[in-house]
Amino acid sequence: MTTRLEAGGPLDRFFDLTARRTTVAREVRGGVTTFVAMAYIILLNPIILGGATDVTHAKLSIPQLTTMTALSATISTLIMGLVGNVPLALASGLGINAVVAYQAAPHMTWPQAMGLVVLEGVIIVILALTGLRERIMNAIPLAIKHAIAAGIGAFIALIGMVDSGFVSKGEGTPLNLGTGGHLTGWPVLVFVIGLLLMIVLYVRRVPGAILLSIAVATVLAVVINGNTKIAAESWGTVVPKLPSKLVSTPDFGLFGKVDLFGGFGRAGVLTALVVLFTLVLSGFFDAMGTILGLTEEAGLLDEEGRVPRLGRILAVDGLSAITGGLTSSSAGTVFVESAAGIGEGARTGLANIVTGILFAATLFLTPIAAVVPAQAAAPALVIVGALMMTQVAKIAWSDLDIAIPAFLAIVTMPFTYSITNGVGAGVIAYTVIQTARGRWAGWLLWLISVVFVAYFGITVIERIFGIS
Repeated sequence: MTTRLEAGGPLDRFFDLTARRTTVAREVRGGVTTFVAMAYIILLNPIILGGATDVTHAKLSIPQLTTMTALSATISTLIMGLVGNVPLALASGLGINAVVAYQAAPHMTWPQAMGLVVLEGVIIVILALTGLRERIMNAIPLAIKHAIAAGIGAFIALIGMVDSGFVSKGEGTPLNLGTGGHLTGWPVLVFVIGLLLMIVLYVRRVPGAILLSIAVATVLAVVINGNTKIAAESWGTVVPKLPSKLVSTPDFGLFGKVDLFGGFGRAGVLTALVVLFTLVLSGFFDAMGTILGLTEEAGLLDEEGRVPRLGRILAVDGLSAITGGLTSSSAGTVFVESAAGIGEGARTGLANIVTGILFAATLFLTPIAAVVPAQAAAPALVIVGALMMTQVAKIAWSDLDIAIPAFLAIVTMPFTYSITNGVGAGVIAYTVIQTARGRWAGWLLWLISVVFVAYFGITVIERIFGIS
């Protein structure tokens, strides 16, 4: 019965199971493994977005964000499985959500920031359908792309350390370890224990290491909070207390809360354009590398090394960004954790269907997310930051023409608490160095550099044109 289902049934014909030498059982196992490996995003994404405020000092509801994060992952992952027929699950992208929270939101309202996310997705879809995506990708030097990924890694790691209290604003120095140069307090202990546990489980390749560590650290935080007289505000945004119920009706209150073009009026056209450019840059370059790497690992490349249905896959990636904006959960992207499912044998979109169904089930578990404090989730930012930092190994540090722009891109992000500033510093430095060497950097790179120069000098430009 099982053989007939796999060899000639509708699932076989639709997902090409036999052609890709896989079975329903392998796809199910792979889909479950991918979900376990990336389910942490349902807890982590609300912490990142919910911990930031927009220009009006408004915050997003963590329970609502949890629902929207699960909904966005469900929709995007299912579409990728049905349209792309690849085992590549999607959810709100780390790094991209940091751009939304810390670059867009301070200059505009949340609906306006999410409007830029929708526009990012539209642009990516257009670039994918017209073939311009590859052309733009080729314009940005590969070393700068690696540096951008590494810089975002350093940036989100710093965010995790600050949110947990492991690092704080210093009195005699810009930053201090803990409070006054020393680690004190139960919340910081939760972060340290959670981080050490996550490191141990991750390097030992324990499935679901990040999610498991967040769960253990959360339980520890709940126990400590319930048995000590610790002040609630010392935990930050979320106080770890057991909810009155574990299952609840999903709260879709954030769905459709989007102002497509309002950000251009609130933050200014130039600022909004630079943020939009950063979103696009962060989104599709990261996804491109992930897609190529994972499909190669799955053995899905053709004889010429090309990805089958690449146009569809890239278009779905853009649609996931649109979905993320419409749900206020930030842009979705392909998750590298899909490699866990591929390692278990997943080769087709059927695995994505399994992963998507599991994400849908989490829509009813939003009260659990309201228990997770920043100290329990922040270690994931540090670990993911470390993984992103591995990109520096691909940079030719002995070549100063490359090393200097890459270094500026990496360090400017955490040092200025700005991803946009890091991208701009790297691109401008590269263009200037190429010009000094008597080389033509290309009109597209020059155009991007001019945009960033205008962005850095926005105050001067506003004064010249009398813009208040």
